[in-house]
Amino acid sequence: MANDFPRFLTIPEINPFFVTFKVQHKLFFLKTFITYVSALFICIVLGSGISSCKKQLGFSKSNLAFSVDTLVFDTVFTTIGSTTQHFKIYNKENRNVMIEEIELAGGENSPFRINVDGVSGDKHSNLELEAKDSLFVFVEVTLKVNGQVLPMVIEDSIRFRTNGVDQYVRLAVWGQDAYFHYEDFNEGTWPNDKPHVIYNRAYVNTDKTLNIQPNTKIYLHKNSMLFVYRGTLNVAGTASQPVIFQGDRLEQFYKDVAGQWYGIYFHEALPSTINYAIIKNGTAGLHLFGKNSASPLPTVTLTNTKIYNAASYGIFLYARPDLKAENCVIAKSGVHALFILEGATYNLNHCDLLGYGGSVQTPAVGIRNYYKTDGVTTISGVNGTITNTVIYGNQSSEIAFDTVNPNNDPVLINLSFRNCLIKLETPSTDPVFSNVIWNSDPLFSNIPENKFTFAPSSPLNGNASTAFPTTNGMDIDEIVRSTSSPDIGAYELN
Repeated sequence: MANDFPRFLTIPEINPFFVTFKVQHKLFFLKTFITYVSALFICIVLGSGISSCKKQLGFSKSNLAFSVDTLVFDTVFTTIGSTTQHFKIYNKENRNVMIEEIELAGGENSPFRINVDGVSGDKHSNLELEAKDSLFVFVEVTLKVNGQVLPMVIEDSIRFRTNGVDQYVRLAVWGQDAYFHYEDFNEGTWPNDKPHVIYNRAYVNTDKTLNIQPNTKIYLHKNSMLFVYRGTLNVAGTASQPVIFQGDRLEQFYKDVAGQWYGIYFHEALPSTINYAIIKNGTAGLHLFGKNSASPLPTVTLTNTKIYNAASYGIFLYARPDLKAENCVIAKSGVHALFILEGATYNLNHCDLLGYGGSVQTPAVGIRNYYKTDGVTTISGVNGTITNTVIYGNQSSEIAFDTVNPNNDPVLINLSFRNCLIKLETPSTDPVFSNVIWNSDPLFSNIPENKFTFAPSSPLNGNASTAFPTTNGMDIDEIVRSTSSPDIGAYELN
């Protein structure tokens, strides 16, 4: 095995997102004073009289302009504060304007909070806005639990009074009640009539089983995880009603922001299943640590699942867990789609293990059978088979090995890649690779939109082996696979 794998690979900490707003306060008094003295001097010199100059220095009788007429917040979960939004107030006149009142119509009972030019409060008075100038109004919202299943729309407004005239900017938020989990222990079946929101950790404890139904939506707060500790998790989505795991920020800005939550963590878990799930924008989509000695079955059986845009790893196998995966797409991870550290057993069939993500220049698949900590190196076996799978991306090589075998143990490292399409800068003649198509563009439909179907001219078409059929005989979209010439990867050409 080539020892070209990066030497330092750890899960990076999630850095919180900070939005810092800096509002520049004008020195109104000083500027007005200077303007007044200058004008007074001109008046005296020109003999035009002080009274006419006072008239020029008076406030504008016009009204304000605004950057928006309605400020809309995307879906916000009850009890979870929104991100901060803002709009601008403009004075487009050549003279200063006095804003007599700025008031949040709902007052202290409103779920909205406002900050005007750096000052918080639901009411502000006598703010002077200079000619051709503007100031910011910042708005946040936190909704109370309402016990409703359906989403709700909450509205309010901000009133601006200038020269005795009222103007309004409307506020609107789409709110959603949810089931909330914070350091709680879970078993049985989660209802799917409302979303589930996880703070910090939701546990499935020893010998307990949590079942998640089709069409369940699970949102995780910053750094949070679903933690399966020696228990069982069964995620039972369907093609039309997948189970969705993602961050709890639903604003458009966060649609493709990686690292919003940690992942689904299996610690020596009992046999668990995930079928038809979408797992996106975490740090490690699935993290499997160790194997439970009570069962010979795989730690996790993963089928028909998409894992996108993980900040570090789509799937992280550490300290000898056991994974079986079919018809899965793992793509656009910041570091690796699949990462094995200190050994694992795995069997992947008809999967897409793809790069295309992140700025770190690392391959889609990384395999390391040891780990060094506190000066001690632990070496473990790797027993892995990958069949009928595409391993591709933007790098010149999308697989890297870093394996050690100091005693030349013949069973320590047992790897097999059969009937796959693989991108590797120098195609390998090692017998671990069999019937591999090297470095041929799979011609995916639309990589930016995560559409990994392919054209009929793709080398994926018809080049999988019938010796490794999927369990249900179908692809990830429930298209029946050919029994004579199936396609490589998670998709079958329709």
